[in-house]
Amino acid sequence: MIRTETLRTLEFDKILSAVSGYAHSGATRDETALIRPLDDREAIVRRFGQVDEIRRLRQLGIDLSLRSFEDIAPLLAAVRPDGAVLDPTELVVLFPILRTMTAIAKQFAYRTDIPLLRELAGTLTGFPDLLDELEVSIDSEGEILDSASPLLSDLRQKKRHLTERIRRRLAEIVRETGVTTFLQDDFITQRGGRWVIPVRMDSKGMVPGVVHDVSNSGETAFMEPLEIIGLANELENLVAEEKAEMIRIVRTICRMIRQEADGLDEQFRILVRLDVLNGIALFADSLGAETPEITDARFIRVREGRHPLLALMARERGVGRVVPLDLGLGGAERPDSHVANQVMVITGPNAGGKTISLKTTGLLHLMALAGIPVPAASTSSFPLISDLLVDIGDEQSIEQSLSTFSAHVSNIAGILERADRRTVVLLDELGTGTEPVQGAAISCAVLADLQDKGALVIATTHLTDIVGFVHKRDGMVNASMEFDRQTLTPLYRLTVGEPGQSHALEIARRYGLPDRVVAVATGMLSRMETEFHELLAELKDQRRRHEEALAEAERLRRDAEEKARIARERLAEAETRRREATEKALQEAKEIVRAARRDVNAIIEEARREKSREARKKIDEAEAAVEAKLQEFHPEETLSLDAVREGDTVFVKAIGHDGTVTAVDRRTGRLRVRAGAMELEVAATDVSPRRGKATEAKIRTGSGRRPAPDAETPREINLIGLRVDDALARLEPFLNHASLEGYGELRIVHGKGTGALMRAVREYLDGHPLVREFRPGEPFEGGEGATVVTLR
Repeated sequence: MIRTETLRTLEFDKILSAVSGYAHSGATRDETALIRPLDDREAIVRRFGQVDEIRRLRQLGIDLSLRSFEDIAPLLAAVRPDGAVLDPTELVVLFPILRTMTAIAKQFAYRTDIPLLRELAGTLTGFPDLLDELEVSIDSEGEILDSASPLLSDLRQKKRHLTERIRRRLAEIVRETGVTTFLQDDFITQRGGRWVIPVRMDSKGMVPGVVHDVSNSGETAFMEPLEIIGLANELENLVAEEKAEMIRIVRTICRMIRQEADGLDEQFRILVRLDVLNGIALFADSLGAETPEITDARFIRVREGRHPLLALMARERGVGRVVPLDLGLGGAERPDSHVANQVMVITGPNAGGKTISLKTTGLLHLMALAGIPVPAASTSSFPLISDLLVDIGDEQSIEQSLSTFSAHVSNIAGILERADRRTVVLLDELGTGTEPVQGAAISCAVLADLQDKGALVIATTHLTDIVGFVHKRDGMVNASMEFDRQTLTPLYRLTVGEPGQSHALEIARRYGLPDRVVAVATGMLSRMETEFHELLAELKDQRRRHEEALAEAERLRRDAEEKARIARERLAEAETRRREATEKALQEAKEIVRAARRDVNAIIEEARREKSREARKKIDEAEAAVEAKLQEFHPEETLSLDAVREGDTVFVKAIGHDGTVTAVDRRTGRLRVRAGAMELEVAATDVSPRRGKATEAKIRTGSGRRPAPDAETPREINLIGLRVDDALARLEPFLNHASLEGYGELRIVHGKGTGALMRAVREYLDGHPLVREFRPGEPFEGGEGATVVTLR
């Protein structure tokens, strides 16, 4: 269990405060404040999944149907005792809650893309019976409605009528001659719930009635005229009956609430949890946060991580940019990782970002364990740990008479006691607060002990002796925060593998320390330390030049790849144009052959049979030659005759659709193919593998047969008297024959009748591969009783 002090030190409470800003109720804010890192991986993954589902809905433009609502716990506690009756104004808080529950239940009901949210909120009902009773009984101000019961409606109607009678009679009384003289004024009012008129005090005996009140001046008596006392008493009775009925209505509602109290409490808790998850989702969207990986391995990977509070400040102010952090530590249990270091020590100048890097890593880890998406790349990964131990900031304690160093040592002692293989330790400014040599010695011993215990450790320091110890010890690694020596400004980027420098003398000179003082300080530095820092500067300069060379090589490689890609695209474009031009020419040749075939077919009908066969054979040979030439440009679309079987589906090029093979003549190399209701014979070279282009003709098989119609001419078919499916079955062979014979125009006679056959024929012709266009017949062609077709 991660301690509250750790959460406060890393400012986890401020993250929860930002999340609660999206809450719709005080109960949600209270629940959000209780969020803590979890030690159950399944629970963490489930919360991530629930938040991701809400974010996916938002990407689709769908927000959860949430609205502001109040905590109903006090109401449920008040209504639970038997016989308890609440004021109607107290019941108003149920309206937004029940309506929100109902809306979310409807929103989730039929969705299949949010299984985790449905699992959480699957029991939401909104209590429709209770909501209906409330809506017909109480308005938004807590007033009882007339519709609450028929009796209440009747009583209120009688009250209104009786009140109007009283008002009218009083109006008449104040205008009567025998009364007007004794009135102080001519208005009508109420006193103590009774209707009265203002009578002068000295004349109150002149007006028969009962005095109910006297003005402050003592000059006016408010009297109820004697003749309306009976009506007023009747009105009082109606008021009493109305009040009794209202109490009965509220009592009934409270009894319903009492019966559903447990269910209401359960569903309210679900509503609050949904509101919490929705707040997390909105917070994550505001930061562009991602869901990291939670693993059982002892490995931390932060990729493009940003401190969430700094990111929020940058977004709110609209200025600045948070430099992302890349950090990796651990990995001995990950064979796919080259990182095996368990301890990282970060060095660098003051205000260079060391502490921010430490806090960013810790805070992102806490958020990940709490199931809150982190402002980092989705490739980031955090281990499931039992504790996060930190020593950050000035721990000086006046109350306990502890110095800064003593407080740090006391804190670190507790960390050493609790650390194990399932802990992550963050130590800031290690070894400070005492004599540097002894502080470094203690720090090195602490790091070694934590490493032996198996903890993952990230520490910051200024002490050079610690840097040397880390460099020589396996499983530890130095890192530094980058610094621009020209401008003497921090770059806030972490570099792993090399220590940093404090740059204290350069910074002191820049901020006004006299050169003579800086010169003396420089002379006081030992030769070895000076050489050490010079060596570090040289190593960093070499690293910079190496990275620049690698970047230039990468740029040249990308340029070469881009040029090669452009060359390939241009070559492919030229080849495509060449193929398209050649194919277009051959297609035109093929059309010429087909046109010639239609002309020859018309002639050879009158020739002798032997000569007809010879003519057809020559035409077939010419068309086959063209087809063979076209196949050279589509070798992948050829289909071997040996591979074709009856029942296979093939693509028929002549009609541009798939068809089913009904017969194979291997001797002549021809196939018989059915496409919809159309059946035709084609050469094997005129088919290719199926392309999924089925004919669109709407053909149905009829159970009965009609007698054959009268004989038709080759260019006309008579379908009158046929059922739709029989007519369409006869129409297809007619079109096929006409197309093969080369006819340009046909007439289909279908009659008018009910119009069903006419519509079916024209729907069938619409989009038919052999039909160019069709129209209703002219009056001399049969009018609407016929359709004239132009073939392709």
